[in-house]
Amino acid sequence: MLELLVSQFHASSILELTAVIFAIAYLLLAIRENILCWYAAFISTSIFLLIFWQVNLYMESGLQVYYLAMAVYGWYQWTRGGNKQSGISISTWPIASHLLSLAVILIATIASGYLLSENSDARLPYLDSFTTWASIVTTYMVARKVLENWIYWFVIDSISIFLYLDRELYFTALLFAAYLVIVVFGFLVWFKQYRSEPQ
Repeated sequence: MLELLVSQFHASSILELTAVIFAIAYLLLAIRENILCWYAAFISTSIFLLIFWQVNLYMESGLQVYYLAMAVYGWYQWTRGGNKQSGISISTWPIASHLLSLAVILIATIASGYLLSENSDARLPYLDSFTTWASIVTTYMVARKVLENWIYWFVIDSISIFLYLDRELYFTALLFAAYLVIVVFGFLVWFKQYRSEPQ
């Protein structure tokens, strides 16, 4: 395993490493509800857009365009959203909202997975589609500070590890393995903050 990581280190571009560093910074800053997370997200997303396109993960590449827009939206919501123009607080969604979100993710995954499998050379089109559509919904949840986003990310990141290993993006797979630990921590921190805020 160590030999594999060393060889990947030499083979990988400095761009992937840079994207990984900023992606970790984004998540750690998001846990702390630090506004700088959206700047880190913008940088890491810009780099990953190019990387995923080069390895035929077209849905993942397209997702990065959405992430760029959401970095701006998230920044706005965290600084000027809410009733008092002072940013928003952590909230939860009712079960109906989660059921609707899951239905949208499932339908979009089947549709885009089928289109990619029939009309492109995309790798693992259904998994690529699932992680993309689920990430779209979940990133919106982060921007709105919905507590359950961390649970969604745990599922998405678990599947993403397999996707990136298949494309030999070992640093990115390692990043998502680290995410599995960080998202648990993130959920606990946000849950504690949510419990301490007046509802």
